[in-house]
Amino acid sequence: MPNFDKIRKRWKGSSERSRLAAKNIAASMVLKAASILTSLMVVPLTISYVDSTRYGIWLTISSIVSWATFFDLGLANGFKNKFAQAKAQDDIKLARQYVSTTYALIGSIMLVLVCVIFCINNFIDWPSVLNVNQSYKEELTKIFMILSFFFCMNMIANIFVKLLEADQRPAIASVIHCIGQVLSLVVIFVLTKTTRGSLLNLAVFFAGIPFLTMAVSSVVMFAFTRYRCYAPSLKLVRSALMPGLLGMGFKFFVIYLCLIAVFQLMNIVISRECGAIAVTQYNIAYKYFSVVYMVCVIIAGPMWAAFTDAYSKKDYAWMKSALSKMELVILLSACICIVMLACSGFAYRIWIGKSVSISLYLSFVVMLYILAQVAGGIYMHMINGIGTIRLQFYIYLVFALISFPLMTWCCRQFGVVGIVVSPGLAYLVQAISGRIQLNKLISGKATGIWAK
Repeated sequence: MPNFDKIRKRWKGSSERSRLAAKNIAASMVLKAASILTSLMVVPLTISYVDSTRYGIWLTISSIVSWATFFDLGLANGFKNKFAQAKAQDDIKLARQYVSTTYALIGSIMLVLVCVIFCINNFIDWPSVLNVNQSYKEELTKIFMILSFFFCMNMIANIFVKLLEADQRPAIASVIHCIGQVLSLVVIFVLTKTTRGSLLNLAVFFAGIPFLTMAVSSVVMFAFTRYRCYAPSLKLVRSALMPGLLGMGFKFFVIYLCLIAVFQLMNIVISRECGAIAVTQYNIAYKYFSVVYMVCVIIAGPMWAAFTDAYSKKDYAWMKSALSKMELVILLSACICIVMLACSGFAYRIWIGKSVSISLYLSFVVMLYILAQVAGGIYMHMINGIGTIRLQFYIYLVFALISFPLMTWCCRQFGVVGIVVSPGLAYLVQAISGRIQLNKLISGKATGIWAK
């Protein structure tokens, strides 16, 4: 029998930062389980709605449109750090000014971006870009515009998510996200029963519902909850805060531009070199193993703002303890992935039936990629909280320069399994360097690039 008195004493003896992180991790686990189940149910439903080839096209163009999320110039993550710092200093007025200024900046950027996309979209030959039949041209042009609009609007709505993360309450954001996913699943199910397969329908409802869910939720919470004190106002927009937001945000922006080259080109390269069906095969294997990564993101998520708070207060003992616990998460993830690999054939049959064939070799390679992503992602969350991200910049810049030719060559030599070589190496290098950097920062031995 577990010793509940001992557990209670440990809980009471832990810091408020640790207790808050633990509460959010536990709540987010439950909610993320529902989100993961929903996302897994969406895949076979969507494939049956539009067929595996069109689903591959859908995944590819969705990944291209998701690049819009990087064009906030990194302001959302810069805001996350600045808001957490202001809150750690109990400066509510400054925190609200950061909220208002961030909404104004990102809103302006997204408005300009939508206008630019609208102007250039009709001049892009999407079938040639994706290497698919020209019969898709008109449909793809409309889809790209619809997805771009909703993704840009979602960037504005998601500022509230960053606020929740900076406040160390990501579980609330998980509730909102889960509601949006469930509503999307319900709508897609209704579409399969009432309409013929249409990528256009997917674009409208799959992108529109999450945006509306987040927009409505943020308005309600700014109006009626404890977050009223942070509600944005045009009167509180401060141009003096913009350089700080842009300075911190620009570092993230450059890193994320590199991430586009390293990770977001994968579906395009697969589509061009191996065909749209190969995109579907890779993404199903990725979605299967990425369940582990999603869980790790839940655990690591509160660490970003917690490390900002701890580093601001020079609480190195807590940071060292948190790092040790996160490394146990990496080890546990490896064990779970091995079990998932052994069960992958059975899992695929239960999940998607025989509509798509996925080799054990592809599953193995994707598993290794996910493990590298888990390790790199966990260390990155903690380092980003501290704000010493220059080393990340150099790592991703190097891989951004070699990524496209390397992925293309690997795909031609090894087929779809070769696609993960470049991004896998990027995460592995980031994980190794991240661990070294964190140990230096926590021990007070970080100098030069390790401290920047």
